[in-house]
Amino acid sequence: MASFSYVARDSAGSLRQGTQEAPSSAELAAQLRQQGLLVVKVEAERQPSAGGGFGLGRVMPVRSVDIEIGLKQLAVMLRAGITLLEALRVLPRQHPRARVRRLWSEVAERIQSGSSFADALAGQRAISPLIVQLVRVGEQTGELERVLVRGAEALERRRRLRASVLSAFLYPTIVFVMTLGVTAFLVLNVLPKIRTFLSGLGRQLPPLTQALLDVSDFVQAHLVTGAVGLPLVLAGIFAIYLYPPGRLAIDRLILFVPLAGRVSRLSGTVSLARGLGDLLASGITLLESLSTTERLIGNRYLAERLARARERVLVGAPLHEQLTDPRAFTPMLSAMVAVGETSGSLDEVLAEVADFHEEELQGLVQTLSVLIEPAVIVAVGAVVGFVYLAVFMALYAAQGG
Repeated sequence: MASFSYVARDSAGSLRQGTQEAPSSAELAAQLRQQGLLVVKVEAERQPSAGGGFGLGRVMPVRSVDIEIGLKQLAVMLRAGITLLEALRVLPRQHPRARVRRLWSEVAERIQSGSSFADALAGQRAISPLIVQLVRVGEQTGELERVLVRGAEALERRRRLRASVLSAFLYPTIVFVMTLGVTAFLVLNVLPKIRTFLSGLGRQLPPLTQALLDVSDFVQAHLVTGAVGLPLVLAGIFAIYLYPPGRLAIDRLILFVPLAGRVSRLSGTVSLARGLGDLLASGITLLESLSTTERLIGNRYLAERLARARERVLVGAPLHEQLTDPRAFTPMLSAMVAVGETSGSLDEVLAEVADFHEEELQGLVQTLSVLIEPAVIVAVGAVVGFVYLAVFMALYAAQGG
């Protein structure tokens, strides 16, 4: 007999939930129907993992996809007639990871203490400001189910876009790292042994092999310095990036890097147009929408430019005139926003801009992926070929050739 949790409604429409042992979920559902109950949900009770309190679920952060799935599940339960608080109490049992369960449990506790749903979500760092604002509007308009679906869709689009960008650079990075490892092994281990062997025979090394060994000697002489210095340099860059002015400078510098800058600019424009459009479509004012959108953009330089635009809009300036910086925004964004402001359909225009630039970004990423992979393979082949040629020339010299 297994233990199952269930949610059902009686003939009066009241919600009933609890746990009960049964041979299967189907058997329990049949028993509940025999009692005159309308079965909403039946699921097996989760058993504690054998790892106790040291499972990965306790240390892994809450991901965007966890929030996305939770919002979809909430929308389904609200559509079924379950109250928000009851749905939030059921939701933690849907997820195997402790941090995600704790997040939804804390949200439910805050609502039970008198907070609004939006304020309860705002207290969770894992919840995007976009979701908080959409939920706030949904509570005010009585369309919470609809905004939960809209929020989940927005998170899904951002997740897929981020995944497509990362996947384009994943394979070349793996090949590059593996090549560094093979090259380091040959230069630091194989070639020095060949040199010792040839020196014992009294033979002179080929120029190509000697050049490679000089590189090996240099690397070995500075190995300790590099092993200590490189992590310090990386830690310093990371510390600068955590400091707001430092991150602003680095993010601005990225925009001037030929390919990375274009990817960052397009990605930021998509985040701006999509987020601002979703917020405006939900009935949030332009100034509030701009303030929230600033926190959705990963590039701090773009976010800072948008903050300046909001300040100008606050004193009556048109928004499109503030989005003309070619280093931060695409020309199409300013032109289309001008059309949207004139026609009064800014949210629809922004959605079209987001769709267009998202397709452009995906096309750019796919093109880069197609170009980078063969380029990396050729570069890797050249490096490995150079090393192997030096090795075989040394072996040929050892044979008296």
